Amino acid sequence: MKRYLWVLGFIACLCIGLSVPAQQNQGSRGTVLLLDIQGVIGPAVSGYVQRAMERGGDKGAALIILRMDTPGGLDRAMRDIIRDILASPVPVVGYVAPSGARAASAGTYIMYASHIAAMAPATNLGAATPVQLPMGAPPSPGEGEGKEEGQSSQEAMARKAINDAVAYIKGLAAQRGRNAEWAEQAVREAASLSAQEALELGVIDLVAADIPTLLKNLDGRTVSVAGGETTLRTTGMTITRVEPNWRDRLLAIIANPNVAYILMLVGVYGLIFELANPGFILPGVVGTISLLLALYAFQVLPISSAGLALMLLGIAFMVAEVFVPSFGALGVGGVIAFVIGSVILLDTDVPGYEISWPLIIAAALTSAAFLFVVLSLAIRSQQRPVVSGREQMVGAVGKVTGVSGDTATVRLHGELWSAQGTEPITLGQRVRVTGLEGLRLKVKPEPEEDHHD
Repeated sequence: MKRYLWVLGFIACLCIGLSVPAQQNQGSRGTVLLLDIQGVIGPAVSGYVQRAMERGGDKGAALIILRMDTPGGLDRAMRDIIRDILASPVPVVGYVAPSGARAASAGTYIMYASHIAAMAPATNLGAATPVQLPMGAPPSPGEGEGKEEGQSSQEAMARKAINDAVAYIKGLAAQRGRNAEWAEQAVREAASLSAQEALELGVIDLVAADIPTLLKNLDGRTVSVAGGETTLRTTGMTITRVEPNWRDRLLAIIANPNVAYILMLVGVYGLIFELANPGFILPGVVGTISLLLALYAFQVLPISSAGLALMLLGIAFMVAEVFVPSFGALGVGGVIAFVIGSVILLDTDVPGYEISWPLIIAAALTSAAFLFVVLSLAIRSQQRPVVSGREQMVGAVGKVTGVSGDTATVRLHGELWSAQGTEPITLGQRVRVTGLEGLRLKVKPEPEEDHHD
């Protein structure tokens, strides 16, 4: 029995000894998290990248790849992503792919911030000039920061924005050891480079056609991350693609300026309809939900407070036209304020973050058509004869059913009224009411030729 026990113990130790290197080898390979950044960089993209990086840090990912194809995006979202990259203990690779992709504007800054910058063949990056600039010519290289004599405030603000962007990207270039001189050209002159040119000028670290080639070329490289230096061992790594969660997808939908714009209109008009017709419930519920979603979207979008105020003022004027007849003055003013507010609602010129002109025109025409219908009904109702009250008696025609001295009895609207004629009247004669004193009518004979029985 002891001999058998020794044999079993030896076999168990041998199995454990063989399994430990295998586990260590499996751990050394690690996991690569692949994130796709496609389209405009906005709040949804920055939230998606932030959560993926947190997941990578918590689960011990060995590498994070940001595969990009973007025309740029919002400054705040870009800076949030760069802040996460700089603080990441996991190496981050900025990779412009597939062939034909680009990393323009905000994408260029993210490439400079990444621990390793790579591009696929037939891709490009650059054109990093801030697009959210006041009207005026961009400053040329070498000009000072201060406001020169004869220079407008808008030009001075443009100069400050350019210089701030230059300082930012040069700081990233210095931290990663990349070409700072070309980075300044990308900001001041909107310069762009192909993948091969970027490699030759030291803007990126390597060119790779696909992810496997990229991982092969990264093997053995040493990079400096937030926790210190680390050497990449990318051979045999497992690639895990990280998809946006439901929150990121919802934010990506409602943060679309056109969708947020429609949600706001649905919300405002839904609440107005509910307040004008209490008890319908459905318009109020739909309006409240739509308005809350729109407000959440506006919270993460660069909204102009003046534009939003003009839109709300325009809607208020159009609604007031229904209750306070101004013969179109409030309505026309409301439509004008609504259109102007819609145009300047978003305080940015970033492509993909503007409200569609057809949508603005459609919303304005719909509101104008509604006002036209309301005003037409109001004018028609004013021109219609009065059918109730004392006013409807004047001008009505009745028949004399009895005469007693200067007083007569007149049948009018199926009722018998006491009447006094301004002229002599006879039994059976038709008379027209000219006035009303208390409960006595003032009448005059009606010419017989005006009535044909």
